[in-house]
Amino acid sequence: MKFRNWFLLILLFLFSGINAQIKNPVKFKFTINDLGNNQYEAVLNATMESGWHIYSKDLPPDTGIPTEYKVSGKNIELIGKFTEVGKKHEEFSEAFGGTIVYYSNTAGFKQKFKLKDPAKPADVTSEITYQTCDDRVCLAPNTLEFNQKVTPKGAPEEVTDNKTEEIKDSAKTAEVTVVAPANATVTVTENSQLDPKKLKIETLNFKKPLTNCGTASEKMDENYWTYLFLGFIGGLIALLTPCVFPMIPLTVSFFTKGNKNKAKGKRDALIYGFFILLIFVLLSVPFHLIDGIAGNIFNEISTSVWLNIVFFIIFIFFAGSFFGYYDITLPSSIANKSSKAEEAGGIIGIFFMALTLVIVSFSCTGPILGSLLGSAVTGSANVPMLLTFALAGFGLAWAIVFGLLALFPQALQSLPKSGGWMNTVKVVLGFVELALALKFLSKADLVSKTFLLKRELFIVIWIIITIGLTLYLFGLIRFPHDDKKPKISITRKILGALGIGFVIYLIQGLIPSDRPKLQLLSGILPPLNVSYFHDEKDGILGMHPEHDFFKAIEIAKQENKPILIDFTGYGCENCRKMEEFVWSEPDILPILQNDVVLASLYVDDKEELPEDQQTKIDLGEGQVKKVKTIGDRWSLFQQVNFNNNSQPHYVLVTPGGKVINTPVSGYMPKEDFKKFLECGVNFYKQNK
Repeated sequence: MKFRNWFLLILLFLFSGINAQIKNPVKFKFTINDLGNNQYEAVLNATMESGWHIYSKDLPPDTGIPTEYKVSGKNIELIGKFTEVGKKHEEFSEAFGGTIVYYSNTAGFKQKFKLKDPAKPADVTSEITYQTCDDRVCLAPNTLEFNQKVTPKGAPEEVTDNKTEEIKDSAKTAEVTVVAPANATVTVTENSQLDPKKLKIETLNFKKPLTNCGTASEKMDENYWTYLFLGFIGGLIALLTPCVFPMIPLTVSFFTKGNKNKAKGKRDALIYGFFILLIFVLLSVPFHLIDGIAGNIFNEISTSVWLNIVFFIIFIFFAGSFFGYYDITLPSSIANKSSKAEEAGGIIGIFFMALTLVIVSFSCTGPILGSLLGSAVTGSANVPMLLTFALAGFGLAWAIVFGLLALFPQALQSLPKSGGWMNTVKVVLGFVELALALKFLSKADLVSKTFLLKRELFIVIWIIITIGLTLYLFGLIRFPHDDKKPKISITRKILGALGIGFVIYLIQGLIPSDRPKLQLLSGILPPLNVSYFHDEKDGILGMHPEHDFFKAIEIAKQENKPILIDFTGYGCENCRKMEEFVWSEPDILPILQNDVVLASLYVDDKEELPEDQQTKIDLGEGQVKKVKTIGDRWSLFQQVNFNNNSQPHYVLVTPGGKVINTPVSGYMPKEDFKKFLECGVNFYKQNK
């Protein structure tokens, strides 16, 4: 049963994000509270799905879309300004170069008012404009209306004359049948003139593209497998340290030689490996419990200036331990109690033997596990599950090594002998800890807006650390536990040469350039705008895309090129990441510049449409969506034609309005985006 559940969980991770669809992660409830003395309070409560957030009204300029809340009615008078209720979070955004302010899980918006004539009822309209994002995509800004009637005690009920204004264009967005305005459907041909008022275009059938090449399935949970792999590599590295490596032959020999029944010895060794894996996985359980009690604690940790400084100090402390200046160990009493428990024998004894191994090796594994913890806590919203996968990978590496050697004990003879090389592994890890520590200091610097640790200064410090590592590998500097006359092996020389190459790679980041450099380190280095040489450029990487799909169609017909529809937003962080780290790649940018007509449609453009193009859509349950801005138009255009409301979202279209290949969404690796582009462009060139 357990194996089946894990199998189903893995399938869920792999297929949870393949089919993009319209997302609605925020639910609202509108109520009006009677405060007495002719005072009322219009309250709009928002409930968000896990991982999603909406921005605060206090968002800094030029970042995301601040939430706006308005209350209106003929017989009401507002008292003060609206207020927000909920736990506010602040986090530095590398894409925006500023601190974003948002709410997750729940938020409330309140506006006090009074009746101008306390003897008469009032129809109260509540309107909210907001944007929803998670750590991968942002949804188009949305404007919703809620209506409720306030009837004071003793006031007569108003008689309606059934002459209220009808909303002609109504549908529920979840069903994706919205057309706006009326008669909005239009069939496009190569010579037809498109009417900007008509948003539903029949030829834009994303379910039946002209070709199915270049499809990159969305991997919503790819970080889980990344951390499993990183944990596995960390486990293999930990096996090479002086605390663990000498124990491998001793432990395996115990199971293969200490038991007259060799089959039972091998079985016990495999159980021993399983318990090692289980113990490391169990280490992540407390983080799941903490997340259940305080779901935002890990986000608070990742955005806390002081906690990031604490992580910086801890990593420096780890580095000192790896350099050999002191050891980090658990209290000896814990190891002694675990060791005594081994005497129980049987399965229980094997479990405590595995537990003893984990405890006594802590001086070497602790800093490595601490690195995984720090990276997970400051790198994602779903920290507990990331840690589970990382620790599972770590334990899996140990379980495989001990298990395979128990099955094939003759392989013990091929293992290298213990010696000074193991201390070399520790010292190299010490330099790695120093480099990683700087990331936490940079995070604290960005969140506090001091901006003292510029991108170039960060690179210079990394160059110094790498030079120190290279000198050590070549035997020019030593640490406490190194041999006085260390033997410089071929492996050390190769690693030293790689260190020199890495220094050369880092140096190019110090040279001003119009294009981003060191993109392999884009998640570690300070953002491009935290730089001594930062200079804002007009457009996007020198390009000036069209912001109107219908104009882009006309240009595409003239130039005989396909259109790349880029559903984006001024407040879309993941859109900026795509532009900076993917579009700028030398094998991507020429395609965007020369082979397509780029149509960047901003779903959060606040410029109002002409009145005859404005409309309303009834979403049901008292919610009405107003379509009155350019952003509303492109947001609706995206929903009705592509059944999607997330950004970034990319669609390749012919000048005749036909979808070339399956659209893709979200921040994605360069290889996936390149595959998508080249597929569509090459197909069009061959068939135009």
